[in-house]
Amino acid sequence: MGDSFHLSTADLVALAFFVFVWVLHTLASDGKLVRRMSLTTAMNVQRQAWMRNMAEREVRIVDTAIMAGLQQGTAFFASSSLIAIGGCFALLGASDQVVSVLSDLPLGATSSRSAFQMKVFGLVLILAYSFFKFGWAYRLFNYCSILIGAVPIPHGEASRNPVSETAVWRAARMNMLAGKHFNSGMRGVFFSIGYLGWFVDPKVFVLSTLLLLAVLVRRQFFSAARQAVIGQPPEPTPGPGKNRSMRPDSR
Repeated sequence: MGDSFHLSTADLVALAFFVFVWVLHTLASDGKLVRRMSLTTAMNVQRQAWMRNMAEREVRIVDTAIMAGLQQGTAFFASSSLIAIGGCFALLGASDQVVSVLSDLPLGATSSRSAFQMKVFGLVLILAYSFFKFGWAYRLFNYCSILIGAVPIPHGEASRNPVSETAVWRAARMNMLAGKHFNSGMRGVFFSIGYLGWFVDPKVFVLSTLLLLAVLVRRQFFSAARQAVIGQPPEPTPGPGKNRSMRPDSR
């Protein structure tokens, strides 16, 4: 089977391990495998809090500015994915030269032109997946902007009614869905970096995948960013000179 696809058994095993790690990390980040709260899950809580606070504001310039920033970032990564796909097709035109360079690397395994091209097509698929995720996230952020505009303007206690609560829930849910697809696109970009190890050797592919997994796990579950979202501010400690005036005339 490996010969029919111009790939060795080691290549297929390394590719299967890569896909397994990707799926495993996705499930863990979404809170489906581990109890420890991930950064993604913690930020979803903050998205809901944002929408609840937005509903209490009559002037929502801040909220529209935040949405514009989210849309711009999503559009940037979508266009970057397209540029990277174009670079992959340019790489196919120089297959012989690249294969020659990879063969000269200390850890580089001898790879055929057909195997190299199949690996490039795999990279194209990953980047295309990321582009579609970013494109859909951009559209969902647009929908979220509309749903924010559909939230009724607050008027005292009467603002807390089933209609307003439903509008807030819709906006929050759409925002979380947009964030989910954006995170999936970013995950594809990150894993495309680990995928580059396959061009060198299947063993390097496995090592690059494990290294990438370690980085992503740390960011999701043990990073300072996660602690900043779910942590509590430290208790103020009295220091020297506390409650003492520093003005010269206080002496």
